[in-house]
Amino acid sequence: MLPIPFIAAGIAFSVYATDKADSYIDRIQRTGKHKDQLKKIKTFFSGLDEQYQRKVQRHIDPLFGDTREQQMQELAEDREIPEISDEEKKMNRRLAVSTVNVTVACTSALFFPACLVITFPVSLYLGLHHYAAAYQSIIREHRIGIAVVDSIWVTVALLGNFLLPLALGCFFFNISRKLLTRTKGSSQKNLINVFSRHPRSVWIRTDDAEIEIPFEKLRAGDLIAIRAGEIIPADGVILEGSGAVDEHTLTGEAQAAEKEMGEHVFASTILLSGKIYVQAKKAGSETAAAKIGEMLNRTVGYKTSLESSTEQLVDRSALPVLAVSALAYPFVGTNGALAVLCSNPGYNMRMVAPLATLNRISRLSEKAVLVKDGTALERLLEIDTVIFDKTGTLTLEQPTVDSLHPYNDFTEDTLLTYAAAAEHRQTHPVAKAILATAEQHDIPFHDIKDTFCEVGYGVKGAFDGKVISIGSRRFMEMEKIAVPDAVQCVQENAAEHGHSVVMVAADKLMVGVIELRPTVREDVADVTAQLRKRGITTYIVSGDHEYPTRALARKLNIDHYIAEMLPGQKADIVAGLQEKRKKVCFIGDGINDALALKQADVSVSLRGATSAAVDTAQIILMDGNMSNLIDLFDASKEFAAAQKRNLLITTVPAVICIGGVFVFHFGIYTSMLLFFSGLGGGIWNADRD
Repeated sequence: MLPIPFIAAGIAFSVYATDKADSYIDRIQRTGKHKDQLKKIKTFFSGLDEQYQRKVQRHIDPLFGDTREQQMQELAEDREIPEISDEEKKMNRRLAVSTVNVTVACTSALFFPACLVITFPVSLYLGLHHYAAAYQSIIREHRIGIAVVDSIWVTVALLGNFLLPLALGCFFFNISRKLLTRTKGSSQKNLINVFSRHPRSVWIRTDDAEIEIPFEKLRAGDLIAIRAGEIIPADGVILEGSGAVDEHTLTGEAQAAEKEMGEHVFASTILLSGKIYVQAKKAGSETAAAKIGEMLNRTVGYKTSLESSTEQLVDRSALPVLAVSALAYPFVGTNGALAVLCSNPGYNMRMVAPLATLNRISRLSEKAVLVKDGTALERLLEIDTVIFDKTGTLTLEQPTVDSLHPYNDFTEDTLLTYAAAAEHRQTHPVAKAILATAEQHDIPFHDIKDTFCEVGYGVKGAFDGKVISIGSRRFMEMEKIAVPDAVQCVQENAAEHGHSVVMVAADKLMVGVIELRPTVREDVADVTAQLRKRGITTYIVSGDHEYPTRALARKLNIDHYIAEMLPGQKADIVAGLQEKRKKVCFIGDGINDALALKQADVSVSLRGATSAAVDTAQIILMDGNMSNLIDLFDASKEFAAAQKRNLLITTVPAVICIGGVFVFHFGIYTSMLLFFSGLGGGIWNADRD
């Protein structure tokens, strides 16, 4: 057998060669005389590789959780198979090579022992990954991780001619990497353009004249003229005019915000009605929307960089195993030292842990819960704070008619008839709520004639010989319709309870007021009660005003509420709690929640949410059933208990082997036998749980 200094020299050379290989190949491609030939060869093999990668994605990946794979596909907006990351492509290639290599090794060992030498260069190629990881661990991270043990094991096995165990080890290592990849979200869309909507040109007012300039030339201080239907191009303050603004991209609120002089507006929102002049305060990359897009892009991939507890455990076991192996070498030689390296308790867990994770998330998938990142299951156990976004998460987009307030001797049925006629064929949430209530009262729908719609303000048209107007108080004032003092009282009382109102008039005479309340998801109250029993603190954060947010918090018995939040502020709330050593789960569904979802320890969204929220969140409630959140916490607890059992089952054979090396002089093949026994027990337990 070769001495340890020679082995160490081999490792050092391999690490150095691996670090320099990529730059050397690039230099040949840039300056070599065979550049064209290399390019053709590369193109040919790239085509073959692409076909192989797609076949793996279509036929192999679903074997690791078919229901989950289908749910991932359902979430894709284009219904196409998502792009495979470069890291996963490399792993798929290594898995194919290691499968062929272990097949050749087993066949050779059984029938043609002399042919085992064929596997030497292939195993060396597979080992390069371990050397690169060891280089990263020692030189750049200044620590001895499991990659160092892997690289030593590969080197000793190669130099000691233990080619069959090495081929088996490489195969199982690559299987474990594949399993681990499948436990994490592998499809990440680029979030750069989430808030990139802007017009090509804008109109600014100078010296009582309006001129058109390119969007890129817009500067802070310019006075921008914005008409109905146009995108607001900058953050600023309204100096003239009023209008209804769709701020859904920022606040998540479905109902348009009525804006007037002195109020702030934000880039990437849309003016639905009216005309306003806005003095730009921040333009281009300085706007709130642009900053959010920049932060989202900068944090892409943050979650998948986190290690699972098993990965951390395996890394921590590296140094003790190396020490025991070095201790064994003088007594039992290379064979025994290699047997100790193979007996690392973490090796089996590298396969068993992701198998157990896949099994758990597959079962959750069957309950309509998609877990994109398996590490979230571990971190759920530590969660002590849950933050809910309001609109779309705790409440549905469509409100519910709470009460009818007729005036001037009109009846409730007449009020509802006029309102339903005006809102018939409208598709916004308020219209749907009114039409649903009219249907419950058996009121027939009629088409209103000569409809004129001020989106965000109201609608008017001819019906039953009268001009019907329905909309906000501002719309009534625009139509010069007198609003009785009693209506003002109803409006103030509704606001106190977190409700909104819609006013209806006929021929300039007030018919009545329809009071609407947010529709709370049926299962939310029970969920918040269950969380409180578990000692978990709850919050509501919302871009809505304080009154409705506070009313909803009281109704659901939620501990804290924070209203009138912008997207960046939601993430700041999460970060502030984390600084106080809180473990935070954030539940949201809008683009406006994306930063907070990124910041949280665990992030949850719902089916039907915006693409940014779905892409960012680690867990998706596919049927929108909030009670599945409690099932998630239970699954996390059960998963932690199962992982402890797996660790015990896989550790016992390793301890027996290490003891046997010193007492009975166990060698590499005995070590492999015990390895497989522990692996089999762990797989059985993982499947059973």
